[in-house]
Amino acid sequence: MADYTTIRTAGAGSRSAQIDAGLRAHMNKVYGLMSVGMLITGAVAWAVGTNDAMLAAIFGTPLKWVVMFAPLIMVFAFGALLNRLSVAAAQLFFYVYAAAMGLSISFIFAAYTGVSIAQTFLVTAISFAALSLYGYTTKKDLSGLGTFLIMGLVGLILASIINIFLASSALAFAVSVLGVLIFAGLTAYDTQNIKNTYLQHAMVGDQEWLGKAAIMGALQLYLDFINMFMFLLQFLGNRE
Repeated sequence: MADYTTIRTAGAGSRSAQIDAGLRAHMNKVYGLMSVGMLITGAVAWAVGTNDAMLAAIFGTPLKWVVMFAPLIMVFAFGALLNRLSVAAAQLFFYVYAAAMGLSISFIFAAYTGVSIAQTFLVTAISFAALSLYGYTTKKDLSGLGTFLIMGLVGLILASIINIFLASSALAFAVSVLGVLIFAGLTAYDTQNIKNTYLQHAMVGDQEWLGKAAIMGALQLYLDFINMFMFLLQFLGNRE
């Protein structure tokens, strides 16, 4: 009996260690994909945002509406098409989406000083890292918070679209405050959700599913970072 118990305990320990190693690899892939997406977004935003002719051609014409709403349409399309795409195609879609996002926010280089953009990015990066680490390590179940945050996100999107036409400074301020709080909370929630989803499916070993789950996780955290950055920029950014 003692020998059987020892073998069973050793087997359970080995399986647990294997899952832990797999989780670390999965999270590293999520953060790696997210980082590449951020680099693509930054490169496209900088290339367009520092070129007056390109800015005028995009944001000085009706084309700006296509550029502004394209990322929103693409993210819904990505969710609908993910199961039909291969891992390689899903990853390519994510990178194309990151480029489209970079194009849509390129105006910030004309609206804010480069120093304030860099400072806001640093503040966002530090905040994101702390919140994501909390979501990964906390034993507290954040699923209830997620439901509340997603409802708030829907309201935030609707208010942002409405304010494009109203151009209300008071509404813009309220949206910015709520935006920072909502995406701060979503950073912790999404990190925990990515971790828990992996643990629930770890024993299945479906590599295609794991690949797509990593891409979806990267997209979720990417959106949390970008949106938190954009809302913080309205507080911390110095206008040109």
